[in-house]
Amino acid sequence: MAMSLRVIVPPHPLIGHWLTILREDSTPPPIYATALEELGKWLTYEALRDWLPHRKEEVQTSNGPTEGVVIEANVPLISFPILPGGIELWQGARNVLPNNQLCLGGIPKEICAKAGIIIFVDQIASEKTLLDFLIELKAQNILAKRIRVITALASAPGLSYIAETWPDLTIYAACIDPEVSDNNVINPGIGNPLLRLNTIIAGPN
Repeated sequence: MAMSLRVIVPPHPLIGHWLTILREDSTPPPIYATALEELGKWLTYEALRDWLPHRKEEVQTSNGPTEGVVIEANVPLISFPILPGGIELWQGARNVLPNNQLCLGGIPKEICAKAGIIIFVDQIASEKTLLDFLIELKAQNILAKRIRVITALASAPGLSYIAETWPDLTIYAACIDPEVSDNNVINPGIGNPLLRLNTIIAGPN
């Protein structure tokens, strides 16, 4: 059976609004961070819609029994934010993530066989950062159906390359921009999150 990369761009006005805030060159760092958080929340909400394990269960109300929906508490979700902007996306998403486990500093040697994996990356300009991360997950025999990628922005060239190596992956993005410059900048893009968030990443002493 042929497989194809699924890239979902939800047609929600709030998603469009916060993407516009990111694009605006004069947006100050605190508002830029807030925009990433809001996109993280709304994109994750959409990503969970048809993916979150759940079951139907009868409950007793004051007027008698009725059927409800219950999230499967024994299926953990593990969040992997990729710096710099991935942590802001996760900050917004965490309130809609049940049974969420945050993982920073790399991938653990053992991941629960039932766990869902959510990768937060501020943008997909090229394939390298995301693919390096996916390769580590593949080494643990984690299938693409267990993974969701949340990103504020993706480039068409970056997605094309990912589709060749991970054709059955699902990505949720606020938008797909058509071009990437020679210095790996998406056009029109959202700028460089590392600079726009005023982030300092300390190197080894």
